[in-house]
Amino acid sequence: MDAFDQLTRGERAEDLARAGADWLAERALRDLEDVSLYHGLAGVVIAMHEAHDHFGDDRFGDAAMSGAEELAARVDYLDNSSLYFGLAGVGIALDALGHAKAAARAFDHVRRRFDGQRWNEMYELFMGNAGIGLGALQIGDLDLAVAAVTPYLSTADRTPFGVNWAVRPSPARSHHLAHGTLGIVCALAAVGHATGRDDLLEVALAGAADVVGRNEARPRGFLVPHSDPPHRPDIIERYSYGWCNGPAGDAQVFRLLGQVTGDDDWIELVDQCWVTVRESGLPRRIRPGFWDNNGRCCGTAGVLALACDRIVEHGDGFDFANVLVDDIAARATVDEGGVRWSNYEHRATPSVLEPRTGWAMGNAGIIRELLRYARLSRGAADSYAVRWPDHPTTSGTVGRDGDKVPRADVEGPSAVAPPSGGNSRPRSHRREADR
Repeated sequence: MDAFDQLTRGERAEDLARAGADWLAERALRDLEDVSLYHGLAGVVIAMHEAHDHFGDDRFGDAAMSGAEELAARVDYLDNSSLYFGLAGVGIALDALGHAKAAARAFDHVRRRFDGQRWNEMYELFMGNAGIGLGALQIGDLDLAVAAVTPYLSTADRTPFGVNWAVRPSPARSHHLAHGTLGIVCALAAVGHATGRDDLLEVALAGAADVVGRNEARPRGFLVPHSDPPHRPDIIERYSYGWCNGPAGDAQVFRLLGQVTGDDDWIELVDQCWVTVRESGLPRRIRPGFWDNNGRCCGTAGVLALACDRIVEHGDGFDFANVLVDDIAARATVDEGGVRWSNYEHRATPSVLEPRTGWAMGNAGIIRELLRYARLSRGAADSYAVRWPDHPTTSGTVGRDGDKVPRADVEGPSAVAPPSGGNSRPRSHRREADR
């Protein structure tokens, strides 16, 4: 595909995203029951800010600021402290929108609720210590970030391949980003790198080794079960492929480990994850229950994020990213009210679900990825207006000829240079996994 054709594709994606932002702006403050980063207002506010940054349309900026004011008014009344469902996520949205005092107040509440070990019975990224640590790191509170992840050092359980953790009050050990070992690895590696704590990074590598040791798609691919023993097997499939519990998210953690260690073995694992994603059949709905989701957490938008990362970092062509964007466009509902997306649940009646506004399953998450794809398609900077706490940043932009253009300002917890005095090349994950 030539540069003009890709530019045209990017413009179509941009138009789709703008109409999706129009629909979202009309609904941003209608349902205020959920203010979370996952489904609720915090994620919507960030998406509106992204749309304003991209288009310069004050309607989107006004929606973002109105939403942020509402979030600020809720800080003292939220009981949940977590990243995706509570105050830590609200705090990073407030910080991104310039409400620094309200963001600090949110994290003060989070800090006071810490008992020295955990915040609740969940002990992972979405609802537990790992996510809170990443949220604290994002706003620059290194003391809280270290406090949040340090308990993982003493609670890790040795496995045949490395270590893992009991992340919920049941026997199942989950392996992936959202609720499992790799989410904890992400937090340990990011915080350890930012603070020069080699002990945190070493335990992160041992956790990653446990997941690598469970790979069932060697030698070309990477596929690890959801959990062992299986968690709720009556409703959760053994294997997933998206960001939350599959190789599209596993690859993000391996990207981070490659950045903070300088070890190319992690980049090889990113490639293996990508082979499995591309050969899985997604985004086609090849059977009931397979790939029924358009969203950033469990669906196509989350895979598009990785596709765009690879365009920047590996010089991949746009071919698979185009497939994903075509699918997102085909599944959109478009009318005079704007654009929105409905997911599908084959076990429910009706099976077509109501469109959602939020980051995880709705417009907020989808439009962020469409706008980034549009920028890449015209050779512009690939960065988001607001970085996401568990998404490693990239280190360059892509010109229209497909060549990578290095960028000096690598932001966030995934800066590529190791901390002073740190180990730039820890033990290979393969050697660790073979023990």
